[in-house]
Amino acid sequence: MTIAVFPGTFDPVTRGHEDLIVRAAGLFDQVVVGVAAGHHKKTMFQLEERLAMVRRSTARLKNVSVTAMDGLMVEFVHGLPPKRARKVVVRGVRNASDFDYEVQLAGMNRERDASMETVFLLPDVQHQFVSSSRVREIASLGGDVSPWVSPAVLARIRAKLRQTA
Repeated sequence: MTIAVFPGTFDPVTRGHEDLIVRAAGLFDQVVVGVAAGHHKKTMFQLEERLAMVRRSTARLKNVSVTAMDGLMVEFVHGLPPKRARKVVVRGVRNASDFDYEVQLAGMNRERDASMETVFLLPDVQHQFVSSSRVREIASLGGDVSPWVSPAVLARIRAKLRQTA
């Protein structure tokens, strides 16, 4: 059995994230989406809100689970059951700068654990420019982000922006 871990902040989850989760679900026995607490970022959504959005976005995928992730990714991956399962980290790369960053991160993870493998997936062409930070920025400035997020996520973004206005 091979378990793929797809970590991220998912603030908010985008159609690009969904595309990568679907791709990973087709490649691996099980996919665990690790929603990071995001201590290093100021997030628009609280952790529980992000977990709910990702769970709703992946509910149709029977081999995908969603859980909160805090601390180092290597420790999170090691803590996942079953202990004997092969585990890999899945990361999306949209462009060369993503790749450069992700290669450094993968190298650091391999330093901590030589068995830690990272698999890079390319999103569909229509999602290669989408990022959560751009979605938040455009939405906060009153722009239409509906092409890049699901209707349920769009409704949450709009509600959140009304709360903070």
